[in-house]
Amino acid sequence: MHAFDVLGDPVRRRILELLAEGEMTSGAVCAVIREEFGISQPAVSQHLKVLRDGGFATVRPEGARRLYAVNTDPLRDVDAWLDRFRRFWEPKLDALETELARGRRERRRDATDETGSNP
Repeated sequence: MHAFDVLGDPVRRRILELLAEGEMTSGAVCAVIREEFGISQPAVSQHLKVLRDGGFATVRPEGARRLYAVNTDPLRDVDAWLDRFRRFWEPKLDALETELARGRRERRRDATDETGSNP
């Protein structure tokens, strides 16, 4: 399955967000996803399987529990693919950063003018 097929599903993206916070048991993942999406435990297990098979998640047994974690390798591949498109949004983000900095400077200047510290 292609990386974007795996990431195209909102449930799988949410599972990855959860796993990005740290290793989780399958039961803990199921509890959150069932609450947020209202899907069954077998459906959550299927999403976890797709993430494992796609290489986005790893699983390791710990006693009777299965602990899931993010595997960053496929995410690096996605990032590399996105790299050729960054030129479309990076200049706009740079311009936004400039405008935000200008606004902060103006607010500081105005605050200084109001306190009379600046002639």
